[in-house]
Amino acid sequence: MIALLQAWYPWLKAAHLIFVIFWMAGLFMFPRFLVYHQEAAPGSPEEAKWIEREDKLRRIILAPSMVIVWVLGLLLASTIGAWTMGWFHAKLALVILLSGYHGWMLGYARRLAKGERKLSGKALRIANEVPGIAVAIIVVLVIVKPF
Repeated sequence: MIALLQAWYPWLKAAHLIFVIFWMAGLFMFPRFLVYHQEAAPGSPEEAKWIEREDKLRRIILAPSMVIVWVLGLLLASTIGAWTMGWFHAKLALVILLSGYHGWMLGYARRLAKGERKLSGKALRIANEVPGIAVAIIVVLVIVKPF
Protein backbone atom coordinates (compact mmCIF):
# COMPACT_ATOMS: atom_id res chain seq x y z
CA MET A 1 0.00 0.00 0.00
CA ILE A 2 2.81 2.43 0.91
CA ALA A 3 4.50 1.77 -2.47
CA LEU A 4 1.27 2.71 -4.23
CA LEU A 5 0.93 5.86 -2.13
CA GLN A 6 4.55 6.79 -2.87
CA ALA A 7 3.92 6.43 -6.59
CA TRP A 8 0.88 8.70 -6.32
CA TYR A 9 2.48 11.06 -3.77
CA PRO A 10 2.75 14.15 -6.02
CA TRP A 11 -0.90 13.77 -7.06
CA LEU A 12 -2.06 13.27 -3.46
CA LYS A 13 -0.06 16.31 -2.40
CA ALA A 14 -1.53 18.44 -5.21
CA ALA A 15 -5.08 17.34 -4.38
CA HIS A 16 -4.45 17.97 -0.67
CA LEU A 17 -3.27 21.50 -1.38
CA ILE A 18 -6.22 22.21 -3.71
CA PHE A 19 -8.71 21.15 -1.04
CA VAL A 20 -6.82 23.06 1.66
CA ILE A 21 -7.32 26.17 -0.49
CA PHE A 22 -11.05 25.42 -0.80
CA TRP A 23 -11.38 24.79 2.94
CA MET A 24 -9.46 27.96 3.83
CA ALA A 25 -11.58 30.00 1.41
CA GLY A 26 -14.66 28.72 3.22
CA LEU A 27 -13.12 29.39 6.62
CA PHE A 28 -12.34 32.96 5.53
CA MET A 29 -15.86 33.50 4.17
CA PHE A 30 -17.97 31.86 6.88
CA PRO A 31 -17.14 34.23 9.76
CA ARG A 32 -17.85 37.19 7.48
CA PHE A 33 -21.23 35.64 6.66
CA LEU A 34 -21.86 35.35 10.40
CA VAL A 35 -21.07 39.05 10.89
CA TYR A 36 -23.57 40.03 8.19
CA HIS A 37 -26.12 37.53 9.49
CA GLN A 38 -25.79 38.87 13.02
CA GLU A 39 -26.25 42.44 11.79
CA ALA A 40 -29.45 41.53 9.89
CA ALA A 41 -32.73 42.15 11.68
CA PRO A 42 -34.05 38.98 13.35
CA GLY A 43 -36.78 37.33 11.29
CA SER A 44 -36.11 39.54 8.27
CA PRO A 45 -35.83 38.32 4.66
CA GLU A 46 -32.18 39.40 4.79
CA GLU A 47 -31.57 37.11 7.75
CA ALA A 48 -33.20 34.22 5.87
CA LYS A 49 -30.84 34.83 2.94
CA TRP A 50 -27.80 34.70 5.24
CA ILE A 51 -29.02 31.44 6.78
CA GLU A 52 -29.39 29.99 3.28
CA ARG A 53 -25.94 31.24 2.21
CA GLU A 54 -24.31 29.80 5.32
CA ASP A 55 -25.98 26.43 4.72
CA LYS A 56 -24.82 26.32 1.09
CA LEU A 57 -21.26 27.29 2.01
CA ARG A 58 -21.23 24.57 4.67
CA ARG A 59 -22.69 21.84 2.44
CA ILE A 60 -20.94 22.64 -0.84
CA ILE A 61 -17.50 23.87 0.22
CA LEU A 62 -16.67 23.61 3.92
CA ALA A 63 -17.72 20.09 4.90
CA PRO A 64 -16.53 18.23 1.77
CA SER A 65 -13.24 20.13 1.66
CA MET A 66 -12.45 19.49 5.31
CA VAL A 67 -13.13 15.76 4.97
CA ILE A 68 -10.97 15.49 1.85
CA VAL A 69 -8.16 17.52 3.47
CA TRP A 70 -8.14 15.15 6.44
CA VAL A 71 -8.20 11.98 4.33
CA LEU A 72 -5.47 13.14 1.96
CA GLY A 73 -3.41 14.63 4.78
CA LEU A 74 -3.43 11.38 6.74
CA LEU A 75 -2.49 9.45 3.59
CA LEU A 76 0.39 11.85 2.91
CA ALA A 77 1.58 11.65 6.52
CA SER A 78 1.58 7.86 6.36
CA THR A 79 3.45 7.90 3.05
CA ILE A 80 6.37 9.97 4.37
CA GLY A 81 6.34 8.63 7.93
CA ALA A 82 5.46 12.04 9.33
CA TRP A 83 4.26 10.58 12.63
CA THR A 84 7.82 10.87 14.01
CA MET A 85 8.45 14.45 12.81
CA GLY A 86 8.10 17.36 15.23
CA TRP A 87 6.90 19.86 12.63
CA PHE A 88 4.12 17.44 11.69
CA HIS A 89 2.89 17.20 15.29
CA ALA A 90 2.66 20.99 15.46
CA LYS A 91 0.86 21.10 12.09
CA LEU A 92 -1.53 18.35 13.17
CA ALA A 93 -2.33 20.25 16.37
CA LEU A 94 -3.13 23.38 14.35
CA VAL A 95 -5.31 21.41 11.90
CA ILE A 96 -7.19 19.92 14.86
CA LEU A 97 -7.71 23.45 16.22
CA LEU A 98 -8.90 24.65 12.78
CA SER A 99 -11.33 21.74 12.65
CA GLY A 100 -12.63 22.74 16.07
CA TYR A 101 -12.92 26.34 14.91
CA HIS A 102 -14.86 25.07 11.88
CA GLY A 103 -17.25 23.21 14.21
CA TRP A 104 -17.58 26.22 16.51
CA MET A 105 -18.57 28.42 13.56
CA LEU A 106 -21.20 25.94 12.42
CA GLY A 107 -22.60 25.79 15.93
CA TYR A 108 -22.69 29.57 16.19
CA ALA A 109 -24.49 29.73 12.83
CA ARG A 110 -27.14 27.33 14.18
CA ARG A 111 -27.55 29.48 17.29
CA LEU A 112 -27.83 32.61 15.13
CA ALA A 113 -30.51 30.92 13.04
CA LYS A 114 -32.45 30.32 16.28
CA GLY A 115 -32.13 34.01 17.19
CA GLU A 116 -29.32 33.74 19.74
CA ARG A 117 -26.83 36.56 19.28
CA LYS A 118 -24.26 36.05 22.03
CA LEU A 119 -21.19 37.58 20.37
CA SER A 120 -20.61 41.10 19.17
CA GLY A 121 -19.83 41.90 15.57
CA LYS A 122 -16.36 42.92 16.76
CA ALA A 123 -15.78 39.52 18.37
CA LEU A 124 -16.82 37.79 15.14
CA ARG A 125 -14.51 40.04 13.13
CA ILE A 126 -11.62 39.11 15.44
CA ALA A 127 -12.53 35.42 15.12
CA ASN A 128 -12.28 35.90 11.37
CA GLU A 129 -8.49 36.23 11.80
CA VAL A 130 -8.02 32.74 13.27
CA PRO A 131 -7.76 30.80 9.97
CA GLY A 132 -5.30 33.28 8.46
CA ILE A 133 -2.94 33.08 11.41
CA ALA A 134 -3.21 29.29 11.59
CA VAL A 135 -2.59 28.76 7.88
CA ALA A 136 0.45 31.07 7.93
CA ILE A 137 1.99 29.02 10.74
CA ILE A 138 1.08 25.74 9.01
CA VAL A 139 2.74 26.84 5.75
CA VAL A 140 5.94 27.74 7.62
CA LEU A 141 5.90 24.38 9.42
CA VAL A 142 5.41 22.41 6.20
CA ILE A 143 7.88 24.34 4.03
CA VAL A 144 10.63 25.23 6.54
CA LYS A 145 10.21 22.19 8.85
CA PRO A 146 11.86 24.09 11.72
CA PHE A 147 11.95 21.03 14.02
